[in-house]
Amino acid sequence: MTTVMITGVSRDLAARFARSLAADTEVTVIGVDVVPPRHDLGRAAFIRADIRAPIIGKVIDSHDVEVVVHMAVLAAPGRTGGRSSMKEINVIGTMQLLAACQKAASVRKFVVQGSVSVYGSSPRDPARFTEEMGPRASLRSGFGKDSAEIESYVRGYARRLDDGCVTTLRMAPLMGAGVDSTITAYLGLPVVPKVAGFDARLQFLHPADAVDALLTVTRDDLPGTFNVAADDVVLLSQALRTLGRPWVEVPRPAGPLLAGLARRAGFAEISDEQLDVLTYGRAMDSSRFTAATDWRPRYGSAEALAEWAAPTGPGLLGPDRADALVDAAARLLTGGRAGDGV
Repeated sequence: MTTVMITGVSRDLAARFARSLAADTEVTVIGVDVVPPRHDLGRAAFIRADIRAPIIGKVIDSHDVEVVVHMAVLAAPGRTGGRSSMKEINVIGTMQLLAACQKAASVRKFVVQGSVSVYGSSPRDPARFTEEMGPRASLRSGFGKDSAEIESYVRGYARRLDDGCVTTLRMAPLMGAGVDSTITAYLGLPVVPKVAGFDARLQFLHPADAVDALLTVTRDDLPGTFNVAADDVVLLSQALRTLGRPWVEVPRPAGPLLAGLARRAGFAEISDEQLDVLTYGRAMDSSRFTAATDWRPRYGSAEALAEWAAPTGPGLLGPDRADALVDAAARLLTGGRAGDGV
């Protein structure tokens, strides 16, 4: 029997992965988090533990954990109590977890759910990032900087690991039925603000494909860093037409103002980092991971987007909130050009 510990198991993707992995009777799965899981874990057991506390080392030792899959990395500060709390969970939590793994004689493999955010987003970006490339603009703050720091600590752990396997999967933003994220909140706005003169390139990853990728590297040893994303790229204007969403084009300097408005009104949590992505876009080349494994994405970016849109439909936030956002935007913005349906 192989014992696998999954962090952040209260979140949807980690719960899906734990449930799928636990279906294998040759694997014992333990899910840990600071709050109970909101989703079914199947055969997986749950232990309430904080990766920032010494108790995580006791969990690893008492269960002879051999494989650790780290999925307790958070992308949105609003869901963690603020930016400082988010950084503590992401960076300090990862450091403490790696320290516990290094002390444990049983751990032989460490897998981390990384993010495309390590590449940043700027007008100087390549058509697709490969694993050897770095961000074209400095990562000043936010989730991208956290992701880069996490990867640096993971690489240090890999160098210190005498006989083991460390894998980092840089995943594209999730998209599909039931996905609740910053990008889905933005696309679900009744009127979507789009920066004039830009058409961001969007690339997604369906949760089912993300689970398959995690299962692949958990079952087989594949050391290194790999991009994981759907093959195709969708332009923001194409996505909005697919969703039937009206949009309004705003000048680039007004973008942060409107993002702040949406954040304060509770519509969507759009950070400066996310605003760059929604302006310039970003895409990855996943050919290295495809060549090294049997993994193939079953869903394209466009298919995943269509699946997410199917159960929501237009007017996701309701007519009252839509009118409120339109009125507020009209007071703040001048000279904007209306998109289809506005």
